Amino acid sequence: MAEKQKCSCEDKPDSSDDGLDESCIFCRIVNGDEPYTQILSEDEDLVCFEDICPAAPHHYLVIPKKHIHSCLSLQADDITLVRRMAEMGRDVLKAKDVTDFEDVSLGFHVPPFITVPHLHLHVLAPFSQIFQWSEQKFKSFWYLTEAGFLQGLEKGKKLHFHKKRCFKCMLICGADVKL
Repeated sequence: MAEKQKCSCEDKPDSSDDGLDESCIFCRIVNGDEPYTQILSEDEDLVCFEDICPAAPHHYLVIPKKHIHSCLSLQADDITLVRRMAEMGRDVLKAKDVTDFEDVSLGFHVPPFITVPHLHLHVLAPFSQIFQWSEQKFKSFWYLTEAGFLQGLEKGKKLHFHKKRCFKCMLICGADVKL
């Protein structure tokens, strides 16, 4: 008979105690340990840089310096953080001479449809020109626009799509695992 085990990562918090996770590529970017990543904008809490695999002519990521797992980790008291992330993204677009803000998309992917488990806001422009291969990623139920996400937070709703998937063992944390 197979032995049952619990996921060893189930008690891991949504964010690290000291604000950085050494195994996270985005935390390494924040820390200056990724020399090939050009920082486009930075303040005391946020960093913006180009997406390594752009889905549009302008595709940037805005991340908090503090390690936060994903948009599922956010609550109503994080509204200011989301607004500041969006503001930084729009400021970078302005600096890059983007003028049509009706053709911009800012949003978050919902786990398990994230490639890096560190909160990041996608900033895409012009959205009408997203590359065909990426349409499914940015026009699906699993992509939440900044406006829609903020609306949910303002109503006091916390997202509950499913249990959080562990990105170390790729199992749903808390689930029984048969070995």
